Amino acid sequence: MTTLDQPTATVVVGRDRPVRRELGVANTLSHGFLLLWGLLTVLPLLWMFISSFKTNGEILSDPWGLPGALHLDNWARAWTGAHIGRYFLNSLVVVTGSVSLTMLMGATAAYVFARYEFRGRQIVYYLFVGGLMFPVFLALVPLFFVVRNAGLFNSWAGLILVYAAYSLPFTVFFLTAFFRTLPTSVAEAALVDGCGHFRLFFRVMLPMARPGMISVAIFNFLSHWNQFLLPQVLLQGDDSKWMLAQGLFALSVSQGYAGDYARLFAGLSIAVLPVLAIYVAFQRQVQAGLTAGQLK
Repeated sequence: MTTLDQPTATVVVGRDRPVRRELGVANTLSHGFLLLWGLLTVLPLLWMFISSFKTNGEILSDPWGLPGALHLDNWARAWTGAHIGRYFLNSLVVVTGSVSLTMLMGATAAYVFARYEFRGRQIVYYLFVGGLMFPVFLALVPLFFVVRNAGLFNSWAGLILVYAAYSLPFTVFFLTAFFRTLPTSVAEAALVDGCGHFRLFFRVMLPMARPGMISVAIFNFLSHWNQFLLPQVLLQGDDSKWMLAQGLFALSVSQGYAGDYARLFAGLSIAVLPVLAIYVAFQRQVQAGLTAGQLK
């Protein structure tokens, strides 16, 4: 028995060693790739922030060096002189309205698709999901005429409705899968206790779907905040209603002739700060929302 068991143990150990070496090489390559990707992402942002505190002369003469002093007036000139502050508040109002409308409509539709059986449910669901494959570029011309004929052209209300419409497919797709992971016993117990369907959704199921709601809301916020094409088409003429992306584009064009690059970098930094703040504040919630369905 001893002579037979010893070669078997030797063979097993011999087989484990190459697997461990392969896993070690794969981990090293993956960590190296992630490190490289992190540097490519962080370094341009860091250079932009540092340049926003320099003078124009320092940016042109020593673009990779540190500023001799912190010139906070660059941020003040970008906020007031370039009207970045006004565009920032405009974007905040529109994005808040569009994300709220998207989450309300998307959550109710996703809950119905996930929890109720009715004729044509799959057809309607696939129509929603099919919107994910429809690029916005193909709809710009008809969208322009639809919004103009509806009397919503050059208005925040029209832009909010368009933002919500283009965010609904992803929201419904994500939240439908998330609502299906929630325990059915809790909903049945609430119905037995006399809770109606409307109250069941807002008082019971919606709080349970909080991680998924936060994740989708953050993705929609980032998408709406960085949107440039739709505001450029639907908001024309009156620059007092422009979004932040439009204001930054106008600032970059004008600074190409004026040479005030310090104010341009300050404006870009102001636009990036909310995105970074939201990511840092809700990083754990996003990860929990993306993995909650798999863990259950």
